Amino acid sequence: MELIHRNLAIGIHDALQETFFEKNKYADKVIERLLKAHRKWGSQDRAVVSEIFYNIIRWKRRLEYYMGESVKPDNIYKLIVAYCLYSKTNYKRFEEFEGIKIADITTKLKKGTVPTKSIEHSIPEWLAETLEKELGPIWEKEMKALNEQAPTVLRANSLKTSAKELISYLAVENVVAYTVKNYPDAVQLEEKKNVFLTSAFKDGLFEVQDATSQKIAYFLDVKEGQRVVDVCAGAGGKTLHLAALMGNKGQIIALDIYEWKLAELKRRAKRAGAHNIETRMISDNKVIKRLHEKADRLLIDAPCSGLGVLKRNPDSKWKIDQAFIDRIKKEQQQIIQDYSKILKKGGKMVYATCSILPSENNEQVAEFLKNNPDFKLIKDEKIMPSQGYDGFYMALIERLA
Repeated sequence: MELIHRNLAIGIHDALQETFFEKNKYADKVIERLLKAHRKWGSQDRAVVSEIFYNIIRWKRRLEYYMGESVKPDNIYKLIVAYCLYSKTNYKRFEEFEGIKIADITTKLKKGTVPTKSIEHSIPEWLAETLEKELGPIWEKEMKALNEQAPTVLRANSLKTSAKELISYLAVENVVAYTVKNYPDAVQLEEKKNVFLTSAFKDGLFEVQDATSQKIAYFLDVKEGQRVVDVCAGAGGKTLHLAALMGNKGQIIALDIYEWKLAELKRRAKRAGAHNIETRMISDNKVIKRLHEKADRLLIDAPCSGLGVLKRNPDSKWKIDQAFIDRIKKEQQQIIQDYSKILKKGGKMVYATCSILPSENNEQVAEFLKNNPDFKLIKDEKIMPSQGYDGFYMALIERLA
């Protein structure tokens, strides 16, 4: 990895400034816009920019220690230099780097140690405390895994193809991929590629979806012809998987509070050839009340801290705080309490999060079951980031007849 073109350094600088200091700007969208604005950059340049950008976000706290100061809008070039020295990335001395005292950074780097665990793992102090309190001694192993780059995993759309067939289609377009053991629809890329440009994507043969996330639709145990309600559908990654598992038979009602997410779901469903999905915006409580006791299956993919997916969203650890987690936990309990009424007697639901905190996961389920004796836990599963993919939790719960 080399940073030898000035315009790339400027692009990284501007993207970091936007991500760190502008409200509601998320790294994935920021980098997407940057790369769209520089269509002349070759694939190598784009890879350099993406990797350095994400790694700086990931290692921000540690880099601040090497810099001897917090990141501010006027010292982002110093942050880039600190990263290049830390990661042994070859770089040119651009004029933007003039006046940066490299000796101060290298002195700290030569020590080879950092003063605290939170600096070592590059997370806020409060998060280190929360992880240690909730996970015990394994928290460091999990944090180490969360600081690795996420692999690119696709879900073969079984309405149109299989995982093995998809690998062949991608090979024709110079994208090397392989199947993933125990994940029937998953296909993992050998190296990062812009798969959205492939005709396989345009033809709706796959969606980008982490392997662990693909477990959730299977966990819900859907059958053809059932009525399934997905209450926090978002842009519909899991909704589309449910449609494929149901072979387009039956009905899926996808709910969300955001109209734009449901519009995106419709667009994706059309491309995927998923015809059994109906979208409804949750504009008031009546939308939910009309569905009471109507669903054979219910998916609650609850809003959460997102701590299980820091591999792909490293900026979120700088955007959330303990107050946010406390607030989201109240919301989760409210959601499971309110939306569980949609389930028919004898029906099953899945409560899922992309968090690794027990307080958002099994403890929420235990609280719900304590207050609702007409529901029982069938099984639950937690997948930790150290297992190679995103961290997720899922619980299958039955409403007793």
